[in-house]
Amino acid sequence: MSNQTNITEFLLLGFSDIRELQILHFVVFLVIYLAAMMGNLLIIMVIALDHHLHNPMYFLLMNLSILDLGTISVTVPRSMANSLMNTRCISYSGCVAQVFFLVFFAVSDFALLTIMAYDRYVAICKPLHYETIMNRRACVQMAASAWITVILYSAVHTGNTFAISFCGGNMVDQFFCEVSQLLKLACSDTYLGEVELLIFSACLFLSCFVLIILSYTQIFQTVLRIPTEQGRHKALSTCLPHLIVVSVFVSTVIFAYLKPTSSSTSGLDLMVAVLYSVLPPLMNPIIYSMRNKEIKASLRKLIGWRLFSKNKMSIFLL
Repeated sequence: MSNQTNITEFLLLGFSDIRELQILHFVVFLVIYLAAMMGNLLIIMVIALDHHLHNPMYFLLMNLSILDLGTISVTVPRSMANSLMNTRCISYSGCVAQVFFLVFFAVSDFALLTIMAYDRYVAICKPLHYETIMNRRACVQMAASAWITVILYSAVHTGNTFAISFCGGNMVDQFFCEVSQLLKLACSDTYLGEVELLIFSACLFLSCFVLIILSYTQIFQTVLRIPTEQGRHKALSTCLPHLIVVSVFVSTVIFAYLKPTSSSTSGLDLMVAVLYSVLPPLMNPIIYSMRNKEIKASLRKLIGWRLFSKNKMSIFLL
């Protein structure tokens, strides 16, 4: 039985080995990656530069954009580089890093979405106490607590994954080091380990999901008691982008982990992996910028100021 230390690299077999399809994969992923980077960086820049957006809701949104940048940067650049250079290799340490950071960013995303749901609950259900409860210190403490907790969870998750011995080869049927694909290469029966990990992950996921549901149950009950239609619409409009983002995240995760592993094809596994690792970081800035009037106004102001500065500089140079 070969020990895991004998494996120095893994082969990522996610996409085709036909050169033309590799170039197509590189171009598609490049467009997606640049769009996600530009969208999230714009959100971060707008919130950082506009002092009107220096409040808890946008502070949490900026953190979400930072996590989305990390999520898509863990898998996509390496996959693009492999396609461009016509190789499939990733080092053992690179695979460990991918697993750790992908788990970290994905779970941090959901933890932050839970905090954002609580922020909306306080803003709508307890508006008079909002500034007291959701002050700067409280926001930083909640965000930091989520990040530290998830770092510990990611370390345990990654440690358990790579503590096993790999004797089923080094070929991973995915475009990144996915835990479920790595476990297929294990020498021993990993059923009990998988069940323990699934139970722990499900408890973490369900606790966050239940907190989000409870927050929005209270929010909807409060909104229904608002006497004017305009007031109800204004309250719901602040929650709609967050609800859409949560729905996209939860639906992709559920689809990824509740599909039958025994009957799923490699093509389906590949599509699901693209959905949960690439789609949320791409869609989140679009959802928030399209549905949020303050961000759209700040974006127009920022772009207009940049154009004005350029025109002013060109006139000065002439």
